Amino acid sequence: MHDPTLRARFFNLAVPNILSNLMVPLAGMVDLAILGHLDEIQHLAGVALGAILFDYVYWSLGFLRMSTTGLVAQATGRSEPDEALRIALRGAALALTLGLVILAVRAPFRELGFSLLSGTAEVEASGRDYFDGRIWGAPATLLNLVFLGWFLGREQSRKALMLAMVGSLSNVVLDYFLIVRVGWASYGAGVATALSQYLTLLLALSLAAPELKRRLRASLRGVLEPSAVRRLFSLNNDIFVRTLALVSTFAVFMNVASGLGTVALASTAVLKNVVTLSAYFLDGFAYAAESLAGIYHGAGRRGQQRQLLRLATISSVLTALATAVAFNIFPQLLGVITDHVEVLEHMNRYVAWLYPVLLFGAVAFALDGYFIGLTAGRALMVSTVIATAVGFLPLAWWASRQGNLHMLWLAMSMFMLARAVTLALRVPGTLVPTADIDADKSA
Repeated sequence: MHDPTLRARFFNLAVPNILSNLMVPLAGMVDLAILGHLDEIQHLAGVALGAILFDYVYWSLGFLRMSTTGLVAQATGRSEPDEALRIALRGAALALTLGLVILAVRAPFRELGFSLLSGTAEVEASGRDYFDGRIWGAPATLLNLVFLGWFLGREQSRKALMLAMVGSLSNVVLDYFLIVRVGWASYGAGVATALSQYLTLLLALSLAAPELKRRLRASLRGVLEPSAVRRLFSLNNDIFVRTLALVSTFAVFMNVASGLGTVALASTAVLKNVVTLSAYFLDGFAYAAESLAGIYHGAGRRGQQRQLLRLATISSVLTALATAVAFNIFPQLLGVITDHVEVLEHMNRYVAWLYPVLLFGAVAFALDGYFIGLTAGRALMVSTVIATAVGFLPLAWWASRQGNLHMLWLAMSMFMLARAVTLALRVPGTLVPTADIDADKSA
């Protein structure tokens, strides 16, 4: 069955999602600009160093948003609003617990983290100051992931955009006040980020208040239902392993590049930033696919799932192609990121790798969103682990041994291709009425 409203619903979700995604790097650029104009440069470097720890942890705990989106979308598709709220409450309880655990182990976490990172004594001191300020925002940060997933699962992407805007803009204002006016430097940057997360959480609670007032009492019954809790933990575990494999792949990618020389590392970092820029757009389409795939799956509308997957894939591929073409035809765009001639000349030899990485990646992003909406965590985990172990690591190892940057970019291309292919092979089974995509979650 064809859904004539799908295109409008898809882009009504995708556009606010893209805008909210873009708020993150824009706010980050302002943060860097404020820190970069301080007299001591170690504050800029220290914040960058300390942020690595938070990025790794919060990326790894991204299952809080993804599982909430998929499960809530399916409950919405089944017209079960009370169950949708129960899912969010389960996620919120888990997020709050994890946030408090992070606070409880903050000292050993800090010591372990900085023992694995390398920086001068001054840079590490600034990084530790940033860590000490930002760590207090952990409970709010994780709860915000759950609220974001709940809003996306209910097709409320404009509320998600409001959260991103408040979080980013308040972070910028607080950065200026605490870094420049109060003079807290790196510590101020951390405190600003933590406070902005609590302001975002207050907004999320206010946006959710009408639904909580209507349904909280009814939804509290069954929140701790054993089978639902087991299902949530199984799905979260699968997505956690998938995300860990994904983050580790990019960490190894950059680490191998660092072993090929300073210029190779710099040029790889710039091209990776282009991939990241494209990802902000592709994630917007993926989030839309998550919401609608879950709703259609919950309602048993397989025909719309096929239509959605086609629209999400085409939108992602065209966006990725436009990005790759732009940076290949107009390589001077790379000059916006760096003005070092030797780095620009080096990048021109590798910029063509944006074509396979972005195009294969676009398909992988679309399929990722689709399967998250179906809460097919096992499929996502297996796909990413295979892509890392078979598609990426052997070629990355060979690239390191040979000192060959082209081989390293081939490894990343094969990683994206393997993710796309392994997920695509699972698609036909999700489009037949007898298929039960949830079976892999209870295995």
